[in-house]
Order: sequence, then C-alpha cells, then structure tokens
Amino acid sequence: MFDVNLLHTFITVVETRSFTDAGRARGLSQSTVSQHIRRLEEAAGCQLLARDTHGVALTADGTLMANFAHDIVEVSQRAADYFADVSPRGRVRFGVSEDLALTRLPGILKDFIAANPLLNVELRVGLTSTLYQSLDSGQLDLIFAKRRADDDRGTTIWREKLAWMAAPHFVLDAEAPVPLVLYTSSSITSALTIDAFNRSGRSWVVTCSSETLSGLRAATLAGLGIAAQSRLLLRQGDLVELSPAAKLPDLGDIEFVILGRSAKLQGATAALAEVIAERGPALWATL
Repeated sequence: MFDVNLLHTFITVVETRSFTDAGRARGLSQSTVSQHIRRLEEAAGCQLLARDTHGVALTADGTLMANFAHDIVEVSQRAADYFADVSPRGRVRFGVSEDLALTRLPGILKDFIAANPLLNVELRVGLTSTLYQSLDSGQLDLIFAKRRADDDRGTTIWREKLAWMAAPHFVLDAEAPVPLVLYTSSSITSALTIDAFNRSGRSWVVTCSSETLSGLRAATLAGLGIAAQSRLLLRQGDLVELSPAAKLPDLGDIEFVILGRSAKLQGATAALAEVIAERGPALWATL
C-alpha cells in the first residue's frame, strides 16, 4: 500500500517540477520532500523521477505512478470528507414555485449539486399553495416560493410589486369589465388580484383559468385577458407590463421566501437554504 501523504508530495513535485517549490506548497522543507520521494520510490521498487541540474522529469514508471497517485489522493480525500462530515449529505425534497423555475435557479441548483456530490436534491415545481401544503404535511423539506398573507415564516429573499401584464398589442376597453386570466385553484396572485378589484369597485370577468403558469401565459399571449404576476414572467420577452394609464388597481407587494419545516434548519437542508439566501436575489438582477 502506498502512503497517501507521500503520493500527495509526489503529485506536487510533478506539478511544480521543483523540490523547492513543492516544499513551499506543501509546507515542508526540501529535505523532507526528498525523503518523501525516496520512500515512495522504495515502496514502488523503481525510480519515479529523474533529477538533473535543469530540474525534475518523470520516468516512464513515474508517469504511470502520477496517474495512480491522482486517483488515490482524490478518492482518499472524498472518503475523509464523507466521514468527517465536511460536505453535506443526504436528501433534500425541494419545492419551487413555477415562476422561479423560469429563472436562472436551475443553474444555481446545478452548481450546488456539483459542489455537494453526496447530497441528493429532489425537485418539485408547482403552485405556491400546493407547496405549502406539501411542506406542512412533511412531503417537502424546503420551499422557495411566495409568502402567504397569513404566514410569517421563512427568510425573505426578494420583495417586489406584482405587475399587470398583457400581450404586446392588447387593448384594454375602459368601459367593459376587465378580462382576467387566473389560476383555477387558490393562489396568492389570484387572491391579490380579486381583492384589488373588489376594493376598487371596478368590474371584472374571468376569461380564462388554468392550473399552470404556462397555461396563463399562453392565454395572455392569445389576448384573452390580462394577468397579474411576478415580473419574473416578463423575462421571457413576449409579454409587456401595462402602463399606469390603464388605471388598474394596485396589487401591493409580494415576498419570495425560503422556508423549511422548522425554524432551525440542519444538515443538507440548511446548506441548500444558505445557497438560496446568498444567490437568490440575483434571479431578479436584470428586471
């Protein structure tokens, strides 16, 4: 068996082509580096490095050893990290609202998974109301979604005002009831929309309803009505925000929060929540 510490020193010498530089990188004296290489060559039973006044070069056996050494050191480090609990491991059942799935959030998750290979993320995309139900029933560990009006839990990642949006050439008839495109089931945006119109006294009618955000977007693009959604939906570039001249009721602010099953998160769930808290605001950077 080869000593991992000796292999690590050997790799450093190969990379720097210098005993002196390798020692500096490893925090060792030059004589200790020489001793490590000598002991490794004794264990291998052959010469691994050819030394002359110009520097250090690999022998044929040394080239093979360098390949083995990289693999052995990498696997050893992964094992050490696992049992030392350096990197989070386990499973996180993560729920995300549909509008967030249209952003660069998938890229954040990809980077997170790549940096934490011992961790398994199970993603669920859906309506905010459904995500809250799944969280409270124990089917999800963490959600990233809008905050419910009757819920003060979670860490705020972003606050914004909902936007009225329509197809680019849509013309709103000031005399007719406002045509609305809404979710069929209860949702935060639908509740805010209806409340805003009821307070204003302006008449309205539901011209299309859908269970999905893609359905709402399609209906709005078709000119069936207008929708009140997060400005994240405008990122697609095919819908426009209606101007104040339309005199539509104010929708108020909404908050996007990261929320777990308990106030104090631990392990893999805490690690993912920390990444979302750090990088989440950038999802709105270009809006």
